[in-house]
Amino acid sequence: MIAAHDPGMRAPELTGAQRVTLLGVAAAAIADVLQTGSATPADTARHEPALSEPGSTFVTLERDDELLGCIGTLEPVRALVADVAHNAIAAAFSDPRLPAITGREYEVMSIEISVLSALEPVGAASVDELANELRVGIDGVVVDAPGARATFLPAVWRHFGDDVDTFLTSLWRKAGLAPGAWHSGTRCMRYTATKIADPGPRPGLGEMAR
Repeated sequence: MIAAHDPGMRAPELTGAQRVTLLGVAAAAIADVLQTGSATPADTARHEPALSEPGSTFVTLERDDELLGCIGTLEPVRALVADVAHNAIAAAFSDPRLPAITGREYEVMSIEISVLSALEPVGAASVDELANELRVGIDGVVVDAPGARATFLPAVWRHFGDDVDTFLTSLWRKAGLAPGAWHSGTRCMRYTATKIADPGPRPGLGEMAR
């Protein structure tokens, strides 16, 4: 069973079989677009009920630590399995920062799925207060200010170690905000995530068609 989202910011727990299923859904959705030019909607009826419950996810694609795409949803808007398929396709082909992936990149890239907990408001009124509230390596963070919004997943901490100040400075820059700025109406939220990954490689598209 997948543990329900709760106010304690507990990320959903996934069984081994559920992890394999979600990674397979992500890879198959991307392959479908590469092979046919369009995506087949995820059939939630084919999967166990727990995977058909609403869920929020991010899908990150990398090749040798080079980012190929990262797209996600912060709050549940569709079935978990459908969200994974949707975000996998968006990360592969619609990340505005990066070109669409190629068939060769599909074969060698890693696929990382973060299944998010519910968002929890952080009662901070400045960047310094926010820094004091965060759990290094555990909390993902959302900054939401007038005209600006951005998030860093918990996995992003690996690029900053325990340097909270640099982590938040980079997040603020990602949102288009001046480092340390705290405009009226700014609010922050945090969350945790269950991370699953397929490092690749995987069969080429030609092999899959045989």
